[in-house]
Amino acid sequence: MPPKEPQQTASRAAYTPQPVPNSRRYLIFYNAASLLAWSSILGRVILIVILAGLRHVYPSSGDFVKGVQTFALLEVVHSLVGMVRAPVLTTGLQVASRLFLVWGVVGLFGNDLLKGRSLGGFKIAKNAVGIEEYGAGWNQLAYFGMLVAWSVTECVRYSYFVFFLASGATGLGVPKFLNWARYNFFFVLYPLGISCECWLTYKAIPFAMKKDPIIAYIFIGTLVIYVPGSYILYSHMMAQRKRVMRGKRKVPN
Repeated sequence: MPPKEPQQTASRAAYTPQPVPNSRRYLIFYNAASLLAWSSILGRVILIVILAGLRHVYPSSGDFVKGVQTFALLEVVHSLVGMVRAPVLTTGLQVASRLFLVWGVVGLFGNDLLKGRSLGGFKIAKNAVGIEEYGAGWNQLAYFGMLVAWSVTECVRYSYFVFFLASGATGLGVPKFLNWARYNFFFVLYPLGISCECWLTYKAIPFAMKKDPIIAYIFIGTLVIYVPGSYILYSHMMAQRKRVMRGKRKVPN
């Protein structure tokens, strides 16, 4: 049997790269930069936990996470001007919920939630009026879990888009594992991220009530709409997954 390598080489040589519009070049750059940023966050928080512990994650990463997530406002603009096909509603919901966390909940009350209180670590005790209080370690764990869920989700998503957008110029498609991860990881990552977000918001309410009751009521209202909002985002991913899986079944072997 003749070797296959010459056939593969000839096939690659026969491929003619397609011209890449400037808008697509920009999107490739945006997704690659976002991938680099979220990869940095994921690596940083894991190393911090291993080397220094959970309580150092927020002081070492909080501002950087805030900046990277704010950068994602561009995705709403991309959707509004028609550069991407993503629905404005689901894109806006996801970006807004994260900005609410990094600028509202953690941005305003990060020091109270994540830098320790009189009750430290993972202890659980009852206060003077009999209400259970959880040590700051639980909040730190929720913050870490939220960042891991966000980071893994975004690393997969941005990697997928880089390969997809560059496929016309390179002749390479999206790797099979990346395609599988894009439409399956969310089964675990979405519930993890949403649970951690709700925990941090709930635990910030007492601090918000002391600062300004209006802020506390906003937090409470946000928790109420989290259920339908999360359902919309989850349903959107399920619909995408169903469409992709159906398309795969139609492709002949």
